[in-house]
Amino acid sequence: MENKAGTKPPHHVVIVGGGFGGLYTAKALNSKDINVTLIDKRNFHLFQPLLYQVATGTLSPADISSPLRSVLNKSKNTKVLLGEVSDIDPEKQNVMMGGEKIPYDSLIIATGAKHSYFGKDEWEEYAPGLKTVEDAIEMRRRIFMAFEAAEQETDEEKRRALLTFVVVGGGPTGVELAGAIAELAYGILKEDFRNIDTSETQVMLLEGMDRVLPPFAPELSAKAQKSLEDLGVSVVTKTLVTGIEGDIVTIKQGDESKQFGARTVLWAAGVKASPLGKAIAEKTGSETDRAGRVIVEPDLSLKGYPNIYVIGDLAHFAHQTGRPLPGVAPVAMQEGQYVAKSIKQQLKGNTIPPFQYFDKGSLAVIGQHAAVVDLGFMKLTGFVAWLFWLLIHVYYLVEFDNKLVVMIQWVWNYFTRNRGARLITGKDLPAPVEVNSKPDYYPAVNNNKTVNV
Repeated sequence: MENKAGTKPPHHVVIVGGGFGGLYTAKALNSKDINVTLIDKRNFHLFQPLLYQVATGTLSPADISSPLRSVLNKSKNTKVLLGEVSDIDPEKQNVMMGGEKIPYDSLIIATGAKHSYFGKDEWEEYAPGLKTVEDAIEMRRRIFMAFEAAEQETDEEKRRALLTFVVVGGGPTGVELAGAIAELAYGILKEDFRNIDTSETQVMLLEGMDRVLPPFAPELSAKAQKSLEDLGVSVVTKTLVTGIEGDIVTIKQGDESKQFGARTVLWAAGVKASPLGKAIAEKTGSETDRAGRVIVEPDLSLKGYPNIYVIGDLAHFAHQTGRPLPGVAPVAMQEGQYVAKSIKQQLKGNTIPPFQYFDKGSLAVIGQHAAVVDLGFMKLTGFVAWLFWLLIHVYYLVEFDNKLVVMIQWVWNYFTRNRGARLITGKDLPAPVEVNSKPDYYPAVNNNKTVNV
């Protein structure tokens, strides 16, 4: 369609989601021939890989968040809207945001994923996940409130439950959370309390597979487990959580079920796609996988709708390896840049080859001086891997002031062994839920070795 002056209006791209995928797409579409509308229910981009440091008091939420308008203020062709897209009309090429219809020529959906409890959503009350700022603040509240409540608890059994922390899931998030809590309990908080000895804290990491960090090479998984155990974490593998109720966690090992007492349970075991994925699939006739991710074509578009793209954690892209790409930031970044390039070339009458993900490697940090890095051609552990992890995470922070603040905070924490963001905000620690059964036992103090539970 041409306007009254006889010139064709700019191609309008609507991007839903301001995470890594959406933001990198918007930045790459900075062109006078394209108008971009970015819609997100938050006014900021969140650097999710460092959320666990907010949850454990190392960083504040603002340290790892960047206002979307600030990040995109030099992209004069881009408009940012604060709102939530509830539905799409692929035939009329509209997205619905509240009661408003927003037309598009190309649509990019990048709304990510949330934590999954594998059909046991009632567990969320007892075991929060870690995907948003609110999640991190809630985790931080529970972690530090548990120590405060233990300081005032005179009943030994209840105090042991308060000083027992369980992290469910041995992927990167679970490993990083467990290591950070162990550093808190066995080092940073050791001199801060008078009635409790925080070194008696029990930190447990439960993993259903036979090793932590299953996507990593086996030797790196072994190194990570050894580093966790050296910190004081009890690593328990081949263990499934089958129940969480009040202060009681039920696990299954083989054919045997056991129960133990723990007041603070943190969830890092699974993810599922955002609800918008289901709406997209229904309107376009697309298929979804078990996690709710939308199955996409080799160019990340939807079958029958070449102008609709799904990227990031919401996309099931298995054309390269036969398995879906991992839900990590580099995947979303590369997909966003690819889609932007594809749209630009289409406007010139050209096409580009199917998307190919370039795996630059995987990283996970266990604690100070301890990390594992798998670059494919080279594997790193220990202090060198830890430095590499620090540099990579600072590099990928979006704004310069975030990079500077985080670097200063990390240097200060390194030399002082202190964490200044240990704020307890929100409601008090919930009262224990009365259940009909009692736990079989309370975990013993680890003493720096793996325990069988």
